[in-house]
Amino acid sequence: MREKWLERFSESLDCLKSARRQQTIVPVLDLEIGGGEFVTMAGPCSVETEFQLMATANHVRRAGARILRGGAFKPRSSPYAFQGLEGLKMLARARQESGLAIVTEVMSEEDIPMVAEYADILQIGTRNMENYTLLEAAAKSGRPVLLKRGMVATIAEWLRSAQLILDSGNPNVILCERGIRTFETAMRNTFDASAIALLKQVSHLPVIADPSHAAGHSDMVPALARIAVAAGADGIIVEVHPNPAKAWSDGEQSLDFAAFDEMMTDLEPYLAMRNSGGASRRKTAQVRSLVAVG
Repeated sequence: MREKWLERFSESLDCLKSARRQQTIVPVLDLEIGGGEFVTMAGPCSVETEFQLMATANHVRRAGARILRGGAFKPRSSPYAFQGLEGLKMLARARQESGLAIVTEVMSEEDIPMVAEYADILQIGTRNMENYTLLEAAAKSGRPVLLKRGMVATIAEWLRSAQLILDSGNPNVILCERGIRTFETAMRNTFDASAIALLKQVSHLPVIADPSHAAGHSDMVPALARIAVAAGADGIIVEVHPNPAKAWSDGEQSLDFAAFDEMMTDLEPYLAMRNSGGASRRKTAQVRSLVAVG
């Protein structure tokens, strides 16, 4: 690693690659994030009804998703309102029926014990990236933490938040690039693919992309997903809904089932190319090693 990266990210040294640690692999049920498999997380922005959630879970599973995303809480809502406890119970039933792991957002430290009882991954949203009390409490839950980049955060600030989770005793951190706020307003955010490429070079933590929030428009999501693959992301998290026009939230950026199927099919050659490129680089390295020994 270049010396300048060590200097730039000197406050987050435990997040950086070293001779001792090149790649963290986060175990979630029967899969591994960061272990070579490209992992797709998909589901609705909000848990609305049991039918909506079950239909989405079963469909995205058949299309290749491994983790179900779904929001059970909304800001300022009671944890015992429909979007809270009952939403968590529906997510748990969807996991039982589909076999998918569950990722859902936590918004306050008081909610963490309850959310951790039902979810397999705790998501920290963009507005809470620097909520250090929440980060510490989420870390101590023992669940893997998916840390979204703050919408105006630098990479250094993002890594400092990840460092706090590591310092709190939880090594299972997943970074999520979801776009940043810039002067451009045509899309909801500006997708920072360079951040993914840089983090894959300097950090051992898995990195995934959120093309839904980056784009804000469903027709742009598949293209950003392909860019994420090319940048080296370990996976993506996308919003999918049976009827986006009727979605309670984020319908404009949610894929319907047909669009999700098409995106997953379109990703296959990009993933195959990336995997073959990695195999080629490993073979070249082995040859060089043999030549050096000889």
